[in-house]
Amino acid sequence: MITPAPAPASPDRPAATPDPAHAGLLARLSAEAVGTFFVVVAGLGVPLFTIPQSNPLSASLAAGLALTAAMLAFGYLSGGHFNPAVTAGHAIAGRLRPADAAAYVGAQLVGALLAGVTLFAILRTVPNIADTRTAFDTVTAGFGENSIIQVPLAGVLLIEVLGAALLVAVFLGTTAARNPSRLAAPFAVGLTMAVLLQLGQAPGNTPFNPARATASALFSSPDALGQLWLFWVAPLAGAALAGLVFRGVALLTPAAAAADSQADAADAVDEDTDGSLPGESGAGAGAPADKTRTAAPSRGTAPAGPTAGEDEARDFFDRRGE
Repeated sequence: MITPAPAPASPDRPAATPDPAHAGLLARLSAEAVGTFFVVVAGLGVPLFTIPQSNPLSASLAAGLALTAAMLAFGYLSGGHFNPAVTAGHAIAGRLRPADAAAYVGAQLVGALLAGVTLFAILRTVPNIADTRTAFDTVTAGFGENSIIQVPLAGVLLIEVLGAALLVAVFLGTTAARNPSRLAAPFAVGLTMAVLLQLGQAPGNTPFNPARATASALFSSPDALGQLWLFWVAPLAGAALAGLVFRGVALLTPAAAAADSQADAADAVDEDTDGSLPGESGAGAGAPADKTRTAAPSRGTAPAGPTAGEDEARDFFDRRGE
């Protein structure tokens, strides 16, 4: 019996992300919504309800720790994006199908908006806060007059693009199957987020997360909502930059190129009847997609062993769930 490995990643074929339980799309979207809810509640709630003089834990570090915890708790189901920029980077890098990426973004927005509503409702119960929108202004991303140090649009744009590109690059790099330190990916991503939030706090409360930016802008003053477009365009541009770089690296990597040459031979056993890749849980995919076939090895040759391309097609969080 020869059990083919999942199809390797290539520019035209997103990397399969098999899960031990073959989680369906609904389970993955639920994980993204819940994880984003936690990340946004921590990222906005800590600075909203904390007295700076008595808090030894900075808001940026709290947000980074929350991201690490969310990735550890829910990442095995969905990959632990919790950020439209990270999802866009995965799609552009070829690790996630565009349709699934769009669904992920929708789930992330739902989780972020629920977090915003929750924090807004809590603020309404505080008697010393007369204007809830003014309180949200202190944690909402902005530029120009809405920036603590009056950084103009161009400066905040560059910070957001750079920060999102670095965040997505760290995520893609640390979760790569061939990275020996991939088990520490949640900590690397969480610490990266903490550092970036600290960097962007004074220039404009830059979140490097369009979902979090939307949740805070909707409950802030109208000026913040008018500037929201920047905190979608800039992080998505940075994510696209990082995704394209990793896509190019995959093409130039000898192991990936060798694996790509074997993809066509494995298509008959790697694809489901509905055309989805093994382990991908698109609409209607709920049963395990791994298939086996009986093949007689050629005379004088041994069955093919694992290749480097097999590792590239495996996702970091799926290994955690084994």
